[in-house]
Amino acid sequence: MEILKRVIKNFFISSTFIILNFTIYVQLSEAYPIYAQQAYTNPRAANGRIACANCHLAEKPVQIESPKAVLPNKVFEAAVKIPYAKDAKQILGNGQLSGLNVGAVVILPDGFKLAPNNLISKEIQEKNKGVYISPYSSTQDNILVVGPIAGDTHQEINFPILSPDPATNKKVNFLKYPIYVGANRGRGQIYPTGEKSNNNIVTASFEGQITEIQTLEKGETSLTILNSTGKESKQNIPKGLSLVVAKKDNIKLDQALTKDPNVGGFGQTDVEIVLQDPSRVIGFVIFAFSVLFTQIFFVIKKKQFEKVQAADLKF
Repeated sequence: MEILKRVIKNFFISSTFIILNFTIYVQLSEAYPIYAQQAYTNPRAANGRIACANCHLAEKPVQIESPKAVLPNKVFEAAVKIPYAKDAKQILGNGQLSGLNVGAVVILPDGFKLAPNNLISKEIQEKNKGVYISPYSSTQDNILVVGPIAGDTHQEINFPILSPDPATNKKVNFLKYPIYVGANRGRGQIYPTGEKSNNNIVTASFEGQITEIQTLEKGETSLTILNSTGKESKQNIPKGLSLVVAKKDNIKLDQALTKDPNVGGFGQTDVEIVLQDPSRVIGFVIFAFSVLFTQIFFVIKKKQFEKVQAADLKF
């Protein structure tokens, strides 16, 4: 009997532990907003549009700085800059205001990938403290994603990248390659399911006169609208949004009822990088020195000729 009690007790403890872990996992999964990884096999469409633009509708600038050329099997930095006003505040899902978060995706040429930790310098590691950069998927290590992270301290994200070596990777050649980057700041206006977030202007669902504005228990605002036939309709405004209408205002269908809460947006750009053959560099250096020495030799010979010519004129 005692053994049976222990078995039942252990079963309940194990079950509770599994349920708690599963619940935490689900919550974390739902809260982690790199939705593109779940919805798109490749984040860049055939027309060049990066998937983040499907949810972050406002257009904002983004910049990338990287070397013009890089040697094979070398670590280099690609710095993605995501500028925005530091005093900007975004509205969260619960209606509260908060600082903006940022995220980015960098699409590298095939063969390029995130540099392993043992090859990253301490200086780069210090820059990326608190930043977790990961491959887009197990089969696409040339696509890197990061975020969401606090934008206040990460308006510039440094991606340490390892260049491929054509000597060991036959799919790679010494050519010019494009690097595509997309970056967002703030929350999106549309969820991957197609539903609108509360980071949008709320428009009127009814036409008529606003007869009452009431604040509900959860912080939402309820508008009572009386139409021309005397029928009353109610429309709720999510918490945190600022009204641009007042009581007794006459409103039309689809008229804006709130200010635009969105302060963020998405931007994408690209840059080119050359995977340089070391032998070409050596050849160019030799050529440059040969030209330099040839020019020096010509100058010396010219001086010698002028001296001989001057001596002949004296006689």
